[in-house]
Amino acid sequence: MAVRIRLKRMGAKKRPFYRLVVAPSTAPRDGRFIETIGYYNPLTDPATVQVNVERALYWLEHGAQPSDTARNILRRAGVLEAFQQRKTQSAEQPSAMPAES
Repeated sequence: MAVRIRLKRMGAKKRPFYRLVVAPSTAPRDGRFIETIGYYNPLTDPATVQVNVERALYWLEHGAQPSDTARNILRRAGVLEAFQQRKTQSAEQPSAMPAES
């Protein structure tokens, strides 16, 4: 099952705010989701962004693909930078398997 990180619209008419959710790629925009990892309120000045960094990193490491808008929000929150650092650190570490003699 392909998993996406995307926005779920909430709020009243003409007063939107969004939850950042992890959802199956086949689910509708405001439909079924797996987990809420943050929120985004574009109406405040400046826009309010709150992201649970550890859960976002968990889902990115397990193959979740962010939508374009979600990617921008994650970048603003510093999650994508932390994800890239984790990837490069794990690639630089030598494997734990002993060498054959």
